[in-house]
Amino acid sequence: MPQHIAIIMDGNGRWAKEKGKPRTYGHQAGVDAITRIASESARMGIKYVTCYAFSTENWNRPDDEVSALMGLVLTALEEEIFMKNDIRFNVIGDRSRMPDDVNRKLREVEEHTANNKRMLLTAALSYSSRWEITDAMKKIAQEVKDGKLDVNEITDDTVAKHLQTYNMPDPDLLIRTGGEERVSNYLLWQIAYSELYFCDTYWPDFSEDDLHKAIESYQQRQRRYGKTGEQVEGTEE
Repeated sequence: MPQHIAIIMDGNGRWAKEKGKPRTYGHQAGVDAITRIASESARMGIKYVTCYAFSTENWNRPDDEVSALMGLVLTALEEEIFMKNDIRFNVIGDRSRMPDDVNRKLREVEEHTANNKRMLLTAALSYSSRWEITDAMKKIAQEVKDGKLDVNEITDDTVAKHLQTYNMPDPDLLIRTGGEERVSNYLLWQIAYSELYFCDTYWPDFSEDDLHKAIESYQQRQRRYGKTGEQVEGTEE
């Protein structure tokens, strides 16, 4: 089983458009899908699920859609779901751009679920990987400037510890729904050796069975991390 699954939840708007509904209708259905997949992931024993909910680039969308998405954040965070499934909630991203009421709600749910242990559900909100890496570089540079860190001591681990995901392992599996096959500025450092799974299903329709298929695909792959297949299998002479 993968320990950490990252998800790019794509296709909400197209799903709604095909039904003759506004894009916000698709985003609401997408929230229902998060609840469904998070609950099933926890049941299956997956320890970390990280969902790309709102990118820094999404701030450029029409104002009414952005406002609706921010409103959804407030209504979607039902603590009963987290407590029922023993799920801890976490947020990564540039919170300085989030509305005050949304930030208050995010902190509240994080605090109230802090002792839950079954799974960590992370929402990437106002997030982009280039922003995250740039922010990490600024923090590292400041530590070097302050004499707290020697430039020659900077390693991969140094960078990883300054990323927003410092408290979790890198994703084993990245799932993208909606038919597109790109990573869209998401967890670029962390998915260096993740297995990628793309499917045509729009996110609102992504079911427990679809999750099972993604995991089954992952389980058929050999993760070599630069080694040969023989080395991984221990058969190389």
